[in-house]
Amino acid sequence: MGAQGLETLISALRADQEDNEIVSYVLDSLCNIITGGLEDPFESPAATDSNSEDVGIQFTEIFAKKNENIALLLDLLAEKDFKIRWPSLKLLMGLLRNKIKEIQDCVLAYPMGVSRLMDLLADSREIIRNDALLVLVLLTRTNSNIQKIVAFENAFDKVFDIITAEGYTEGGVVVEDCLLVLQNLLKNNTSNQNFFKEGSFIQKLLPFHDFIDAGPNDSGEWPSQKISNLLFFLQVVRSLVSPTNPIQVTNSAQKVMSSCGLVAKLCSLLMATGIPSDLLTETICTVAEVVRGDHRNQEHLAGLSAPTTPPKPVLVVLLMSMVNEKQSFDLRMAVLYAFECFLYKNELGQAQIIETLLPNSPTVDPNIVTSGQLLCGGLFNNDSLTNWLVCVALSHTLIDNKTQKEQLLRVQLATDPNAMPVSLMTQVCSMLQQSLKFQKRAGILVLIGTWLSQCPLAVSHFLNIPTNIPYVSFTLFAFCVRTKCNNGFHS
Repeated sequence: MGAQGLETLISALRADQEDNEIVSYVLDSLCNIITGGLEDPFESPAATDSNSEDVGIQFTEIFAKKNENIALLLDLLAEKDFKIRWPSLKLLMGLLRNKIKEIQDCVLAYPMGVSRLMDLLADSREIIRNDALLVLVLLTRTNSNIQKIVAFENAFDKVFDIITAEGYTEGGVVVEDCLLVLQNLLKNNTSNQNFFKEGSFIQKLLPFHDFIDAGPNDSGEWPSQKISNLLFFLQVVRSLVSPTNPIQVTNSAQKVMSSCGLVAKLCSLLMATGIPSDLLTETICTVAEVVRGDHRNQEHLAGLSAPTTPPKPVLVVLLMSMVNEKQSFDLRMAVLYAFECFLYKNELGQAQIIETLLPNSPTVDPNIVTSGQLLCGGLFNNDSLTNWLVCVALSHTLIDNKTQKEQLLRVQLATDPNAMPVSLMTQVCSMLQQSLKFQKRAGILVLIGTWLSQCPLAVSHFLNIPTNIPYVSFTLFAFCVRTKCNNGFHS
């Protein structure tokens, strides 16, 4: 049908534009030729019949070869008749799925293309509005020019209107599609991020938290769609404060989030009861990036207490999860990332962590578990992943901070009640030399390397440990021998 009739159908579409019934039949036929029986516009090509997929792509190439075909399709979207507008949308969705870049270029070449699509978001018929969202999700992928045009066409206002009408996290898959559009528009797009911030759209994210308190349903479980909506909401927030954004863009977004109360609400989500593990992991990563490099937000996180008896600092509760072998790998890594972000350019935070390790510190209650104790305790855990995590975490208390490197030299550890305490430096060097676990040794090397960097006093202490130089010399010799052997040489 496609091989023999595609050109004829396109010609009929042009010749009979005034006859809505013929146009409707032609559009349905073209949809079947381009997409076959595919229902899901985001379905992976591997999930469909490969022959059908190849044929659909070939016909898409033929259809899109002439820009006027896409222009004609976009013109048909202006028709109010449901029998014309809806199949036009479905056809455009199929074309985008098969050849996204080519169709994006065609839409850009048509002056009113994006405007026509944006108008569909105000259509009173939900099926058209919802399919228009799906088309925008595809259209705004990895194309910064289209993303800017869509944002300029009041996309943020229109998408938030839909989210509000649907009930935020309670709104089903439509809210998820809206959040996907927002994510596409904001991720790695500095212009749209500034527009989003200056247009006070960050404040419009606040109501998402109001629906979190409802938490699980009557059966005690969180609805899967609600979890999905919250995950995409958190990813939208992360796109605004990502470390890959320009520093000034991220910092300004962090300040707005702090002043409007979004940071406080995100932090409270950390302590939500019964929160699913994947949602908690994403929340921890989001809070991490929101506080990263922003002293006000870092201090807010440091001052929070978890609703436990007795209350514990949130950072301590998070570190308890990190050193707990029963927690998932993703969650433990997320906590490490949050700890790193909390300490990033935060000399006060670094000092507070190191102070919990110092002997006879006046600010530390001996009856309360501290973050420093959890980190040092993790060094002696039998789990090599825990060893690596705490070593990397400890190294971040020392980065670019000579004062704390020197303070850490004062830390004494008593691993045996009957033995004299030894310095932390001596202990970690001994672990490095005695451990056979590669992951543990790698973590200790990260800690020692950070500790010694730009700190002559720490280097002096390291050299004064008699076994260090022979060990390092032997290790380097063994590495050179192994390298030569791997390259085909005899040692």
